[in-house]
Amino acid sequence: MRSIPTRLAGLVHLAPDVHGDERGFFVETFRRDALEALGVAEEFVQDNHSRSRRGTLRGMHFQVGIGQGKLVRAARGTILDVAVDIRRASPTYGSHEAFELDDVSHHQLYVPVGFAHGFLVTSDEADVCYKVTSYYDPAAERGIAWNDPAVGIEWPVLELILSARDRELPTLAAIESTLPDW
Repeated sequence: MRSIPTRLAGLVHLAPDVHGDERGFFVETFRRDALEALGVAEEFVQDNHSRSRRGTLRGMHFQVGIGQGKLVRAARGTILDVAVDIRRASPTYGSHEAFELDDVSHHQLYVPVGFAHGFLVTSDEADVCYKVTSYYDPAAERGIAWNDPAVGIEWPVLELILSARDRELPTLAAIESTLPDW
């Protein structure tokens, strides 16, 4: 496994070794010592799996309190995975970075605490699997608008499918004063 450089400090874009032949492929999707060597020394406590159809946008979510780091991969299909730096003291506060994750390259993205995270399904269907560093707590769940003009994420032109909750999320500026000091 190797790390691909990112613009935003804290994000780790991982490229595992994929061993393929006429039978298919084999890839290690999680190996603690390899991740630690690449700067991801987290203890993951929960695995999550979502299945979504083309145009589904889930995000931009984060957790307050101790927060929740995520190790994200597309087990099937293709997604545009996006992280927004919401660490107020960060020099890249309000900036975002996007990554294509798919079931061919098997790249993964580590999104640490202090980032809002979301993804858009660009294939017909996608299974997204992610490990998290803290247990899900609905009381700690927060988010920012997927289309916040100040953040400026350029989503692919698709007919978007969003939850009612995600359609109503506030801008980053509207919640800035409530963000923890991660």
